[in-house]
Amino acid sequence: MKATLAVDEHHWWYRGRRRVIRAELDRLALPADARILDAGCGSGRTLVELADYGGQLSGVELDAGAAELARGRGLGEVQVGRLEELPWEDGAFDLITCLDVIEHVPDDTAALAELRRVARPGGWLLVTVPAYQALWSRHDEANHHFRRYSRSMLRGAARAAGWQIERVSSFNSLLLAPAAAVRLAQRRTGARNGNGSDLDVGPAWLNDILERPLAMEASWLGRGRTLPMGLSLLAVLRSPPAA
Repeated sequence: MKATLAVDEHHWWYRGRRRVIRAELDRLALPADARILDAGCGSGRTLVELADYGGQLSGVELDAGAAELARGRGLGEVQVGRLEELPWEDGAFDLITCLDVIEHVPDDTAALAELRRVARPGGWLLVTVPAYQALWSRHDEANHHFRRYSRSMLRGAARAAGWQIERVSSFNSLLLAPAAAVRLAQRRTGARNGNGSDLDVGPAWLNDILERPLAMEASWLGRGRTLPMGLSLLAVLRSPPAA
């Protein structure tokens, strides 16, 4: 459990992604008392950020141990459950975040459709996913991914689930080339990388260095711009407003 908290709090990827997410959320027109759901909330670290954007927070997490950690933060209700069967009424939330989650779900369209069910008309969904199936590696296997995404795949799943697509962008761009080189080299040589995950927490100085490109990207995205390529994709989706 302590290891989970350490990764969520200190790893450069999670720190940098939080910057990117905040840059996107700052651009949304949310009511002051927004009801917000973090779908796949893990240990609840994202709920800390979401507390600045709404009046009522909820989380749902498949892993009971992680959900217990999230509840311990005291930031709102946290349910144990699956994305495909959410325990809330229709039209409950003004904003939903679903960060690097739907790649873990066998039927991503069904999960996105269930997220739309619990979104209010005109409500928002911010989703992030890993990009480029060609970069599939032992990291994906270790983290029980079903797929990595292209833009067309992500757009297609979102549209099939009934979402309107407001914007799609890549991020984590500057590290794409070195990460691709390492993963492709490992694939050619059959090299093993520990337990297969890329999410070991390194020294603080290295985390600071690796986070800087994401900080610059967050500033760029916060101006409404996009990035053409990167290790990850984000999409800002909207539930169709009521007629």
